Amino acid sequence: MSGASFELSVTCHIAAPREIVWKVWTDLKDQWFCPKPWRAEVVEEDLRPGGRSAVRMFGPDGEDTGPMEGVFLEVVPGERVVSTDAYGSGWIPQEPFLTSIWSFADEGEGTRFTATARHWSEEALKRHEEMGFHPGWDQMAQQFKDLCETSAATA
Repeated sequence: MSGASFELSVTCHIAAPREIVWKVWTDLKDQWFCPKPWRAEVVEEDLRPGGRSAVRMFGPDGEDTGPMEGVFLEVVPGERVVSTDAYGSGWIPQEPFLTSIWSFADEGEGTRFTATARHWSEEALKRHEEMGFHPGWDQMAQQFKDLCETSAATA
């Protein structure tokens, strides 16, 4: 945890240059974003401050999360993306759960990837832990790492 309250995060070193890691993050989200056997579908991803972020997840037994919607607050290509579900598109307030921070930094000959979830309250953080934050986000980070490294090997 950093100095921020109510924060959960995962990080890993990826043996791929940041340009490839960024491309996988932006272009191949459907292949890594949620733990398999679940799958993700990007409904919309308008990568700019104020742009809509909407992803839907489907489970192996027919589960459907419906669109998980929010807006981007900050987008620094290849470095950092911050989004929140506190607002829907058009800055329409909705029940907040978290702010996501995705960061990419050069480390050695690869990239340090960190995915952070900052929650609005201790109750929201505990709920996310109980939902399986660590097994789920840890698996997501591993899937992302594997896809980035495969993409780098074939580039």
